[in-house]
Amino acid sequence: MSTNPLLQIHFQIPFDQVRPEHVVPGITELIAAAKERIDAIVNDPSPRTFENTMLALERSTENLDYALAVVRHLESVATSPELRAAWNAVEGEASAFYSQIPLNEGLWKQLQAFEATGEARNLSPVKTRFVVKTLDSFRRCGAELDAAGKTRLAEIDVELTKLTTKFSENVLDSTNSFELVITEEERLAGLPPSAIAAAKQSAESKGIEGWRFSLQAPSYIAVMTYLDDRSIREHFYTAFSLRATEPERDNRPVMTRIIELRREKAALLGFSDFADFVLHDRMAHTGARAMEFLEELKAKTIPYFEKENRQLEAFAGQHLEPWDIGYWAEKQRKALYEFDEEELRPYFPAERVVAGMFDLVERLYGIVVKHKEGVPVWHEDVRYYEVHEKSGALLGAFYADWFPRETKRDGAWMEGFITGVETPDGLEPHAGCICGNLTPPIGGKPALLTHREVETIFHEFGHLLHHVLSRVEVRSLAGTNVAWDFVELPSQIMENWCWERASLDLFARHYETGETIPDGLFQKMVRARTYRAANQQMRQLGFGFVDLKLHREYTPAIHGDAVVYARNILQGFAASKLPEHYAMIAGFTHLFSSPVGYGAGYYSYKWAEVLDADAFTRFLAEGVFSEEVGAAFRENILSKGDSEDPADLYRRFMGRDPNPDALLVRSGLIEAAA
Repeated sequence: MSTNPLLQIHFQIPFDQVRPEHVVPGITELIAAAKERIDAIVNDPSPRTFENTMLALERSTENLDYALAVVRHLESVATSPELRAAWNAVEGEASAFYSQIPLNEGLWKQLQAFEATGEARNLSPVKTRFVVKTLDSFRRCGAELDAAGKTRLAEIDVELTKLTTKFSENVLDSTNSFELVITEEERLAGLPPSAIAAAKQSAESKGIEGWRFSLQAPSYIAVMTYLDDRSIREHFYTAFSLRATEPERDNRPVMTRIIELRREKAALLGFSDFADFVLHDRMAHTGARAMEFLEELKAKTIPYFEKENRQLEAFAGQHLEPWDIGYWAEKQRKALYEFDEEELRPYFPAERVVAGMFDLVERLYGIVVKHKEGVPVWHEDVRYYEVHEKSGALLGAFYADWFPRETKRDGAWMEGFITGVETPDGLEPHAGCICGNLTPPIGGKPALLTHREVETIFHEFGHLLHHVLSRVEVRSLAGTNVAWDFVELPSQIMENWCWERASLDLFARHYETGETIPDGLFQKMVRARTYRAANQQMRQLGFGFVDLKLHREYTPAIHGDAVVYARNILQGFAASKLPEHYAMIAGFTHLFSSPVGYGAGYYSYKWAEVLDADAFTRFLAEGVFSEEVGAAFRENILSKGDSEDPADLYRRFMGRDPNPDALLVRSGLIEAAA
């Protein structure tokens, strides 16, 4: 075999060279090399120092971390049967290796020996935090368990890795297995031209006559929002809510086993439940505090939620089923505000949106984002960019992959490939990517996005900025390696600039004329912003509730089938009665597609939304393009990673603790204080 591209870290990743046959030998070799490095720490008789203990441990898996990130990413965006098989062949071994690190008794003794040294007592605050968090993490991962406990914990971690990968694969395969081809044009009534053109293009790509619709987000949302044919909407709703429940890809037993293993792991490590285990080092700290937070928001939202639903049903003049809600809500919004979101599409050509976003962050943070040609990518749609200081210094680079494919998982996300560190010689640059499944170019026109898709781009780019603007001397405390109820602050705050006239004028330009959004249309858009805000909030709160209850309370012997249990919880947050077959939880990749992921942590979206709504009030007060506020946000939030307690970072930026009412004010649910 030719030189394996996974065996070395490349800043410009040779995606065009990575093949499925590289995966097993490459990852196997890198695991062996990482084991040797850890053994070298264990067997080193010299006195313990920060360099030969803490930094040696952090560097021991650096190349393996990179290679796994590359392969995992390719399996997410350009999968094939061969690549999936290769990934499945190595992920268990990799999981077992990582699980064994904190269970290595010799390594644990070396860490404890360093903790007792004079050097450890006189480290910088960042290095001290690194030592404290590392030893705490080892304890939480079983370092103090007996031999039998360590063996069982390792078995649990390997099984969780395999099950969560299987969960994700089942959702992707189930999503791709569905299509509906319509051949009678009259059945397309209600759909906007953009959705009809996309369906036509999808059919042509498959060599099919007619219009092809799928469960991928742009297609599904268009059907559920606009299509007049109620029976088709019901068909789509049912298919989506039953994803990954077919006999050949049934996630129900997979999910139940994941919950069971997570509970066993938490108990083994001395925690009352998985939520307390996961939240131990997050801002909420306990599952009870996270649930209390959700309960408080729910109580404040319920009256508005019930009022909105009464008004919608009165407007429709009929009893509404779940597949009617989005359709009638769009009609009510048009009637109330004379606003059709499709009117905005011509003003959001994707390339212009991205260019304007780069202009915005140049003003706020003093950085320059440049597109660079000739860099290997995994698909022709992918673009590569570099991020520089205005002085020219390279901060990092990233790939952007915005459009859906059948070889790509659904949703939108950001991930890091290389996390740079601050060194005496300067910053080692970062590398990462941002991905989505947005409306693609159709019929010779550029990709014309909905406003919600624009928010998605800004959201993921916020995560990316958190990664590439990090300046921390310890890799594992850098970038987005922060508490998960803090990690969404940099992403969610970016969405606010999608609503301000001044910032919209940077990127919202008609793709044919270059004109900005007409003031009348802008005013309609702003007035409609808080339309059914209580329903949007309740939907997210419902996901948070079901997540915490599954991981804190659910027991099969007491509560029965997990899908039924989840449906009963979600019913309290739904605008209409959910059907008996409703099994959305079986396709909820946020909770079950990785060993931890957002499991017991979905509340963090709302937690961070409170932070972002409050933090943006400073930009509103001092200027949405304020270089001073931008510099403060970059210095205190974006550059710091997890080098300090996030509550302290937030207080330093705002000068106070967060005001929880800021989110309710922004959502139009309460009036701003005078």
